[in-house]
Amino acid sequence: MLYSQLQDAGLNETEAKIYLAALELGQTTVSRIARKSGIKRTTVYLSLENLMKKGLMSSVKIDGKAHYFAEDPRNLERLMEERKQRIARLVPQLLAFTNLIDKKPQIRYFDGTEGMKEVIKDALSYPGQEVLTFFSESYLENFGDEFFAEIYRPERLKRKISTRAILPDNEEMRNLAQDDEKVLRRTKLIDSNLFKIKFEMMIYGNERVNIVSFKENFALIIDSPEINESFKSIFETIWALAPENRKS
Repeated sequence: MLYSQLQDAGLNETEAKIYLAALELGQTTVSRIARKSGIKRTTVYLSLENLMKKGLMSSVKIDGKAHYFAEDPRNLERLMEERKQRIARLVPQLLAFTNLIDKKPQIRYFDGTEGMKEVIKDALSYPGQEVLTFFSESYLENFGDEFFAEIYRPERLKRKISTRAILPDNEEMRNLAQDDEKVLRRTKLIDSNLFKIKFEMMIYGNERVNIVSFKENFALIIDSPEINESFKSIFETIWALAPENRKS
């Protein structure tokens, strides 16, 4: 959990492990950090240099030997603010480039667990709007609910993003639907003999669709008003024809 949050703050996975190890150990040596974090000493040296540049680690020499210690975690707030400022300066330049590009559909590919998380979090970029979701139960077996429960849903609620979801009708999905009112969600259940979608799809904004294949461990973001509108139409058709959920 802490690793992923530190990565959100701008550290990579290795830097996050080393920084947490240093926080626990106090003033210490590279060898102890390597043992505590489970990372090779040569890699620890390189990452410590990066962490010192970011103001998150410092070093002192004791009897001619380098010792390292973690700086105040509140420096992470400064680091995140600096990232925001850099991005804010960069956005106008990037937008200028987009005006030069033909508005053709764009498909971006993301690989692995972290890539899938990035794609799912992309739907959080539209506060106050609605996300339409074709829900796949495969996430429970191949991905788990921790990311959704601890990161995605709380942030979605914070940003007042509602969702409608179409799910296969089985016991697990019925249990999930019991929490609809708590999480700004409405669901409809489709006979699982008919609903055999093995990936999750989110439709949001006026141009965006994402597809996450939990079993195959990859995800896509599609930018296309035509595709977005078409999938919205498919969703609304199924939604209109599907029966209301029976209250248990």
